[in-house]
Amino acid sequence: MRKSSNEDKIAPSETTSDSPNYRMFIVNADGTITRDYSNYPSTAATPDPNDHTIAVSKDVPVNQSNKTWVRIFLPRQALDSSTKTKLPLIVYVHGGALILLSAATKIYHDLCSDIAARVPAVIVSVDYRLAPEHRLPAAYYDALEVLHWIKTTQEHWLIQYADLSSCFIMGDSGGGNVAYHAALLAAAQVDDLLPLKIRGLILLKPFFGGVKRTESELRLANQPILPPSSTDLLWQLALPIGADRDHEYCNPTARGGSKVLDQFRLLGWRVMVTWGSEDTLFDRQVDRAKMM
Repeated sequence: MRKSSNEDKIAPSETTSDSPNYRMFIVNADGTITRDYSNYPSTAATPDPNDHTIAVSKDVPVNQSNKTWVRIFLPRQALDSSTKTKLPLIVYVHGGALILLSAATKIYHDLCSDIAARVPAVIVSVDYRLAPEHRLPAAYYDALEVLHWIKTTQEHWLIQYADLSSCFIMGDSGGGNVAYHAALLAAAQVDDLLPLKIRGLILLKPFFGGVKRTESELRLANQPILPPSSTDLLWQLALPIGADRDHEYCNPTARGGSKVLDQFRLLGWRVMVTWGSEDTLFDRQVDRAKMM
């Protein structure tokens, strides 16, 4: 287990829940949190081309001061192919409700390997700073920094195999929230990112919220997977201290949405949002899709 400080004083009684996220961390009486990754182990990168894996991968530091890094995935067929055609680039942001997991978590390592092999594409999986140690917007700027790092890095796999003019930003759950806000930042500085060109945004069941309950949140209030009582605490841990759930980081529609969204359309970015009808966040995910 890993213990971290939390500046907000949150009552321990708020932590009682059957949600899987709650079984992964405990909010202690002193306001710290203790993470438990026993059911979500990490796995090492697989850089050896002689290993029988569908994709090879390697870890590369990005910002040593912030201890951020990326795991790059390259489909095996790229190594075996004699063609010089470069592959699209996907910048992937892992989930974990903004406070959990990493790019090394096995479920995300396996997912990115699978995406790399199936598309095929080069995947850059972002390991960003987590709340509550680093509250939002730290994760957004970590993801943005990775985009700038990609355009200047001399990393061999990216230079040789990645088509920087065909980049997509992708994320799930909390990573979908980070991907969305990083894309907003990137849309305002596209010229500074050249030769990296973002072509689209893929959000898989992104994590958003709001003060007023939606119909799906009320209808599914007692379901065991991420009930509203759980998400309330997660946002309390992730948002800037003193912010409520109508803060733009949590609820982009609260004040009509960012004007930068118009830039998405002007740039011709494609946007895909997925959701599940039995997800408590269903209505919020639909709202995000309509807004974009």
